[in-house]
Amino acid sequence: MAPNSHMTTFSCLFILTLFCVCVHTGDSRSPFACDPANAQTKNLRFCKTSLHIKDRVRDLIGRLTLKEKIGLLVNNAAAVPRLGIQGYEWWSEALHGVSSTGSGVKFGGAYPGATSFPQVITTVASFNASLWELIGRAVSDEARAMYNGGVAGLTYWSPNVNIFRDPRWGRGQETPGEDPIMAAKYATKYVRGLQGNVGKRLKVAACCKHYTAYDLDNWNHVDRFHFNAKVSEQDLAETYDVPFKACVKEGKVASVMCSYNQVNGKPPCADPSLLRKTIRGDWQLNGYIVSDCLDLDCGSFLAVHTEGALIKGKLSEADLNGALANTMAVQMRLGMFDGEPTKQPYGNLGPKDVCTTAHKQLALEAARQGIVLLLNRGNGPPLSASRHRTVAIIGPNADATVTMIGNYAGVPCGYVTPLQGIGRYVKIMHRTGCADVACTENLFGDAEIVAQEADATVLVMGIDQTIETEGKDRDDLLLPGRQQELVSRIATASKGPVVLVLMSGGPIDVSFAKNDPRIVAIFWVGYPGQEGGTAIADVIFGATNPGGKLPMTWYPQDYIAKVPMTNMDMRADPSKGYPGRTYRFYKGPIVFPFGHGLSYTTFKESLAHAPALVSVQLAPFHAFKNSTILKNEIKVTRTNCDALTLGVHVDVNNIGTVDGTHTILMYSTPPSGKWASNKQLVAFEKVHVVAGAKQSVRVDINVCKHLSVVDKTGIRRIPMGEHNLHIGDLKHSLSLEPALEEVKF
Repeated sequence: MAPNSHMTTFSCLFILTLFCVCVHTGDSRSPFACDPANAQTKNLRFCKTSLHIKDRVRDLIGRLTLKEKIGLLVNNAAAVPRLGIQGYEWWSEALHGVSSTGSGVKFGGAYPGATSFPQVITTVASFNASLWELIGRAVSDEARAMYNGGVAGLTYWSPNVNIFRDPRWGRGQETPGEDPIMAAKYATKYVRGLQGNVGKRLKVAACCKHYTAYDLDNWNHVDRFHFNAKVSEQDLAETYDVPFKACVKEGKVASVMCSYNQVNGKPPCADPSLLRKTIRGDWQLNGYIVSDCLDLDCGSFLAVHTEGALIKGKLSEADLNGALANTMAVQMRLGMFDGEPTKQPYGNLGPKDVCTTAHKQLALEAARQGIVLLLNRGNGPPLSASRHRTVAIIGPNADATVTMIGNYAGVPCGYVTPLQGIGRYVKIMHRTGCADVACTENLFGDAEIVAQEADATVLVMGIDQTIETEGKDRDDLLLPGRQQELVSRIATASKGPVVLVLMSGGPIDVSFAKNDPRIVAIFWVGYPGQEGGTAIADVIFGATNPGGKLPMTWYPQDYIAKVPMTNMDMRADPSKGYPGRTYRFYKGPIVFPFGHGLSYTTFKESLAHAPALVSVQLAPFHAFKNSTILKNEIKVTRTNCDALTLGVHVDVNNIGTVDGTHTILMYSTPPSGKWASNKQLVAFEKVHVVAGAKQSVRVDINVCKHLSVVDKTGIRRIPMGEHNLHIGDLKHSLSLEPALEEVKF
């Protein structure tokens, strides 16, 4: 939280319902309250599951002393022994598997590890929304199992749904990429997978973070604790807030975390407009809001100062009770006051449900689907086990383990490194070429020798958490140190074809490799998780046909000279030499575009059916005669958006010789005139098509959500007139017209 947020009033502060004091606690807590064996507490009203949650929460709060209430306000909540309530650590993480980050999870004993799925930026490259939800389910299975074993909590401060606005951001790897529609879809699907969302009951409680406009950690002497993100109302509504709104309204997330930075001069954690009006009011959050912190950065502010604030009248006990009601209601929905965990839904989950064969296979499948083939100079897989029997594997990430799981990871079930994966196909010759990704030392000689001897060479290069991570933004977009020199020298020395594999969260300017004819293929594998080595080998040797697409634009190195990380504007400003951000607004040179990704086969898309004209009915309350405004645009709040979902039917033909999975990417452009002409992703669908076959796919778009634009005041409007839908090389015109009716008074 920014230091000048020392909360001008405690009432502002108590918009929050949980204040984070991120300190490490001791041994694991007792796993449940309302123990039926405890005669003193088993008959208390808050333990009666037959009562409504609101009544149970009211009863529990009514029994607490002021001191006890204050002790429950922080993330390492204190025990209330006289009511049978144990201490609880709220801070756990599950970004891409149960994580060891946070104090709520303790690996060891019956739970030595958990499945480590690919880092989020890799998983979203699959463009497979059903996969995202499946991963959420698997992670929550393991989280529940560990909770039942008393070594984990049930509140997980994941996912990170901030927009990957700047390619240098160290935490971009944690996010669903640069597009707000895709980030919103990921947020919704992953949260549903985690939470289960069966009625009001929660499997685990997810948390969408960091609200809002947070995407700078430490750049050019500006850090997240002091940064004031100056964001226009247009960019806030059109870009930065979109994933959070979907997370709350569609994903029904149980928690939102406000961010460290200021937004337009106010810390989000102390801004009633963002928290009370938007999250709770407009979006109707059913859950709690938590502040963000590191170690003791948040301090023990509430624990130390709340009682004094009450005495001075800066805070009322009603504020205190309201905050506790939000957190306790979530705990009730989790079943934490329902008695013995093993007798509840999910109570049968245990050690046997962690690191299962099915979960490890899902992690492998996610890695395979997330790998992006950036360049391929041939028509099929770059290597063949029969033709390339000896392969030189070179590079600082060739035998990577921890690098593959990225940040916010836990203890994985095990690793398959790229070296091990490729070794399952062919005989290997391994040299690092560099001591580490910094690549400051020249170890090229031995690497060049094995490249000269082998039938083919695979270079596994890239970066790791020493280059990009929380608290550390990148200085440039190039391969670190002398990696580029190593790649070029090996490409020159190699007897056979050279394949370049890149591990990273953010984009890398590899224009030199793209333009080097000796490099036959380039793959981006992100941080592919514990099974990454198998996935990499399967794709290189053709056992898997790659189908991933880039979830962010890959810019050239000179882009960052024109764009300070502190400039939050999305749109270009030519008068200032500012080129804009992301594929939606940046039109300059690129290395690889958003949505780019090749296959070993060829797909052909054709439009089977799509509406050409849609009438947008004005909601009766807003209908009026002689409106010239309505002929140009309609506010989304003035029509029935639920009735404006359209089906576009697309045929996908696999005209190649290899089975493959294709991603349909549908973009839209609004009518010409005052509205921006930039393309915006509106929908995507994944489909598997065998060689020589055709699949028909329905792609749904909603007029309000996907064909609207945001004006400069942050109001979302639907332009009337001719919109264009773009699918690959296809273009379809869709006209929207207002449906005006006479209004009888």
